[in-house]
Amino acid sequence: MNKLLSLALSLMLLTGCTNANSRSMPYNAWRLGVFTPDYMEAWIETVNVLDISGYVSFEAARGVPSIGYPRARSKGIPEKFKGDPKGWPERVGWGKGKYLKADLPKEMYVRWQSLVEPQIYHARIDIPESTREIMRRGEKTFCRFDAKWITDYRKAIVIGLAPGGIVKVWVTGPCLSPIEVTRVQAKVDPTGPSDGLSGGKFVQPSAESKAYVEKFGIPYGSW
Repeated sequence: MNKLLSLALSLMLLTGCTNANSRSMPYNAWRLGVFTPDYMEAWIETVNVLDISGYVSFEAARGVPSIGYPRARSKGIPEKFKGDPKGWPERVGWGKGKYLKADLPKEMYVRWQSLVEPQIYHARIDIPESTREIMRRGEKTFCRFDAKWITDYRKAIVIGLAPGGIVKVWVTGPCLSPIEVTRVQAKVDPTGPSDGLSGGKFVQPSAESKAYVEKFGIPYGSW
C-alpha cells in the first residue's frame, strides 16, 4: 500500500471517528415513537427526520402506530367499549417506533392517513434547541425497573397523531416523566393516500374502531 493511499485511509477513519464522537448527545441513539388515541386509528405513510448534522432518516416511522384500543387480538365489536379517546393521557408511553443512530433532530416531517375520518394530513415539526437541551440533560432519578438511583436521559421523542390533523410531541426517558414540547396543526394533503397512487383508497379501520365512531363520534377539540 503506498503512502498516499495509506494517508487517505487514515484520514477517512479519523473523520469517521470524529463524526461518531462529535454527536451532540451523551448516548449512542435516540428513540422515535408514534401513537394515536383509543379507536382513532391511523396509518403512517412516512416520518422523515432531519438531524442537526444535516443527515436525513427517511421513513424513520411507517405503518401502524401504537394504540390502546382496539387491542391487537380484538375480535369483532365488543359489548362495551373500554377505551376513551378524549384528550391525551397524563403520562404518555413510548409509542411504536425504533432507535435512530443519528444526531438529535432539527426537523421532522410526518404524513399519515387518519382512518376514521378518513383524511390525509402532513406536517412539519420544528425541534428547537430548547428541546434538544432537555434531551441532553441527565437527571438523577430512582428507577423502579431495577430499584436503583441512576442518571437518566429523555432520549425518546413521542409523537401523538389525532383526527383533525393534531400533532403533539413529548420527550421522555425510561425512568423520567414525559415533557410536552410542541403542538402542531397539520394540513390536509390534497394528493390523497399514498401520494395519489392508491386511486383514493385508504387503509381501512378495524370493525371495532368503526363501530365506536358510529356510536360516539370523533371527539374533535379534545386534543
